[in-house]
Order: sequence, then C-alpha cells, then structure tokens
Amino acid sequence: MSSALIADLRARGLLFQLAGEEALPGWLDGGMRTLYCGFDPTADSLHIGSLVPLLTLQRFQRAGHRPIALVGGATGLIGDPSFKAQERQLNTPEIVGGWVEKIRDQVSRFIDFDAGPQSALVVNNLDWTQGMDVLTFLRDIGKHFSVNAMVQKESVRQRIEREGAGISYTEFSYMILQALDFAELANRHDCTLQLGGSDQWGNITAGIDLARRLHGKQVYGLTLPLITKADGTKFGKTESGTIWLDPARTSPYAFYQFWLGTADADVYRFLRYFTFLEVAEIEAIERADAERQGRPEAQGVLAREVTRLVHGDEGLAAAERITRCLFEGDLGTLSAGDFAQLRLDGLPSSSLDRSALPGTLTQTLVEAGMAKSGKQVKDALGSGAVLVNGRALAWDDNAAPAGCFAPERALHGRFYLVRLGKKKYHLFEAA
Repeated sequence: MSSALIADLRARGLLFQLAGEEALPGWLDGGMRTLYCGFDPTADSLHIGSLVPLLTLQRFQRAGHRPIALVGGATGLIGDPSFKAQERQLNTPEIVGGWVEKIRDQVSRFIDFDAGPQSALVVNNLDWTQGMDVLTFLRDIGKHFSVNAMVQKESVRQRIEREGAGISYTEFSYMILQALDFAELANRHDCTLQLGGSDQWGNITAGIDLARRLHGKQVYGLTLPLITKADGTKFGKTESGTIWLDPARTSPYAFYQFWLGTADADVYRFLRYFTFLEVAEIEAIERADAERQGRPEAQGVLAREVTRLVHGDEGLAAAERITRCLFEGDLGTLSAGDFAQLRLDGLPSSSLDRSALPGTLTQTLVEAGMAKSGKQVKDALGSGAVLVNGRALAWDDNAAPAGCFAPERALHGRFYLVRLGKKKYHLFEAA
C-alpha cells in the first residue's frame, strides 16, 4: 500500500513538498512505479546529508517500487547553484569521473539489485549528454525554458540579487540539465517520480514540465526537508569536519560516536529520519526516556541503527568494541594485539617518529587531525583535558612533546593513546 508509505513519510516529517499531491497516493497504489534521486559527485564520498534521500529510495523499494540512483557525471561538471553563496570550483573531467565511480559504489549499498521487477538501477547522466551538440541542446531542449521563469526560481534569484559575482551562465544552465535528466529517465525507464531535497524544488518542477513537453508524460515530484539541528548549527559537521559515508574518511567508530552525541532535542526526530524503526516504536522509546532517570536510551539506538545501515554488522561491532575499550575499560588491561585491533577497527591513528616530533604538543595534535587549531589544544591543556595513556598533561608539557611520548610512557613499548576532551581519541604508534 503505497498510500500508507506516503502517510508514513508524513508521520516521520519527511515530506516537504509534493508536485501532484492529490493524485500521487492513488497513482502509487496503482502498481509498481519507477522513481529516482540524483547525487552529484562533488567529492570522492557522499556525506550524511545524502542519507535521507538514499533511505527514502529504499523505503519506496520496500513498498514495491523500482528505485534509480542517478550519479551526475554531467551535472557534477557544472555545479548546482541552488542556495549556494558563490560559484563552485570546477573540477576536471578526470577528477569527476573518478568520483562518479566511488559514488556509484556508495549508493549501490542502499538499494537492492536482485529484487525482481523492483530491482534497482544506477545511471550516469553523462550517458545522454556527452554526445549532444550545443545546437541540438539549444534548439531541442533550451527552447522549452523561459528565462523569465528561470530567474524567478528562488535558488537562482538569490544569487542574482546577491552583491558580487552573481551567477554564471554555466551554473544557470544546471536547471535545464537536471530537467533533462527527468525527461530522459521518464522516456527510457518510465520513471515518473523524482525525489530531492527541498532546495531542488525548482529543478524538479522544471523537469516535470519538460517531461510533459517532450514526451507527453505525467510525472511527479517529492521533496524532503533539509536536515537542521535544534541549536541552529549545521547538521553533519563537527569540530573535525564533515561526517562522510566512506569508512576511509570517517571511521565506523567516529561515525558511531557522532550519532551517540546527538542532542536530546534532535534524537527522536533523527530516529524518524534515519532509521526504519516504526514510528510507534520511536514514540515508545521517547516515552520510556521521559520516565527514566539518567541518560536516555535513544542516542544508543540511533547510533546502532544508522551505523549498521551504513557500515554493516561488522562496522557496528568494531565501533562498539572500540567504545567499550575506551570508555569502560582499563587501558592497562589491553594487550598489544588489542591496540593493533583498535587501529584496524578504525580508531583514528598514525605512526609516530620520536626523533622528528614538532616543537610543541599543540602542533603534534593538530597535525594528527585531533584539532583544527592550536587554541583548542591549549584550552584543553589548561583544563587538564589532554591525556596520554590515561595521564593528564599540564600546560608545561606543551613545549616538551618528546617527554609526553617518552619510551617509558608507552604501552607495550610503542602505543600512546591520546584523549582530547571527553570523546576525541587518537592512537599513536611509535615507529
């Protein structure tokens, strides 16, 4: 019952706008439909901001529909101007092509390619744009777009009205390329629904209009809310930077810790957005937390569910194993094999050359990625919040990193586990 899916999305707070709202639920109930969402390669990995649309594709597939994940080999060369303050830096085709392959692999983990008629597809919009000459593009596609209407799209208008560089013709054309994607998929695969973030509304409605003009297709659009945090800070960003889906960029342990640190004001909403738990079950967790003395359980549930979805059972097990060792165990009980396993499990780590240490501990920890600035380390030293193998360092230790990493202070002759603040760890192994 796809109308039940729409009701569930609404209950989770995942519906922002619907194009064709009155007809869409009944149309979805009429049989298997094909839908798509696009992901542009702006880096060699997606970040957690892409999780909501990826999981929504999976929700539709579970409801009996066929998902298409579009990787933007063409649109990634242009850059989406939607609500961006300035022009993107254009990357070379070789760089974007490499990113396309990595993103293709990532999105493939969230949809099922062996589901009979509902089996998923991954497509690249470079396939239908790279052979199109400019005159064909202008005559056959561009003639269907009114510049008057395009400049009224909110995402474009903001750039035009902002002082400075405004918007180039290159980025201005992005809307046409995304609209062409929808029309092409409607024609090639009978794809009749596009998902996207709320910032994509103008591009989606342009595609709906182009599919009708070019192919006489009735298609629909659905936008999802852009995720924000209750305190107004940006979702998916930490002091250490972006939270990525690639375990080589954000380890399963760091990923798990990110969700474990979710604020109480956000956690029940995030359980609705990022898990497949039933809404009634999430409400029961919220009620139980309200009645419980002490720490809520919701953050642990969220961290386990999302880490399992992204990194699988093995990634979750590794993240939980590191967490138990760091927060519940005695470092003195860990064997050399345990430290080696922590490194394999994804605990941030690096090799340490005692003979070539920087002049200060601050520089050592910044270079290791534990902090973005020396001020963070200095503030932590001042409050006794920097520990090496469980020993708190004083301000005077900043000028003597060799003493902090002296051989006699190493565990098993070579390991130094550094803690900065309450949750940030880094394992140094002497070469």
